[in-house]
Amino acid sequence: MGSSYNSSTTKPIYRGTQIIWYVLGFVEVMLALRFALKLLGSNPEAGFIGFVYGATTFLVAPFLSVFGATQVLGAVFEWTTLLAMLVYWLLTLAVIKLLLIGKTVSTSEAAAKLDKEEK
Repeated sequence: MGSSYNSSTTKPIYRGTQIIWYVLGFVEVMLALRFALKLLGSNPEAGFIGFVYGATTFLVAPFLSVFGATQVLGAVFEWTTLLAMLVYWLLTLAVIKLLLIGKTVSTSEAAAKLDKEEK
């Protein structure tokens, strides 16, 4: 184990990544609920359903014009929700990678990683 595990930056970065993964998990669950409820043709007038749709509308709004929704007998296959889930997951990966750039590494660890990237 390198000395970077005892660095003063390790714990805050670890906690930050935990929070980011938690937020992503919550967003993904809400979007998955939205997708499933629309697919099953749920009544948007029902309290819980209205809450889920209302809470996730701003999350899917940037993607609404990308794809149309496929409707069959009241069921809606909302492609935009799936796209939103993918984009938010990819953005989370990028943010985590950026946070990890701030992690302290020893000279030997940096040299080993650079050697590995050259191959």
